[in-house]
Amino acid sequence: METKLITPELINERLEAKGFGEKQAEDLDTIRESVLKYFGYQLTDSWTDNAEYYVYPESTADGYEVFIATCDTSRINICEDVYYYESDLGDVLAEAIKYGNGGDDVYPEVIYVGDLDASYVDEAMESLFQYLSIRFEEEVIDELKDEGYEYKDAEAIA
Repeated sequence: METKLITPELINERLEAKGFGEKQAEDLDTIRESVLKYFGYQLTDSWTDNAEYYVYPESTADGYEVFIATCDTSRINICEDVYYYESDLGDVLAEAIKYGNGGDDVYPEVIYVGDLDASYVDEAMESLFQYLSIRFEEEVIDELKDEGYEYKDAEAIA
């Protein structure tokens, strides 16, 4: 009986079928689509009162720009929801998506983002894509082992 081997190519093939392989990782639009579909969200830059989460710039009384990241725009908490630097928002948006309620493919939850082309949006999507890729790789390896596949070198178990 021939041994079925777990190879990086086989793992990637299975990851691509899930939307999280090497090919998908090369395109930011595909990354965004895969991540948002998995978590059940859509991003919009059109204001809505029905969003699950909001990330947007706001001007202070003395002319500075700050950033708001909150699930409730009627109760902004200065200590928890206001950010001075836009560079902090990638992690905040990623956490909101990762730990939020999400929706489904038919009725995804909406996240309002003041600027869909902002670098923090891309940063959040790439971070979540990497997180999911690692998680799915572990799943794929377990599935392959359950199907009778094994590593060529027993020491190479990931």
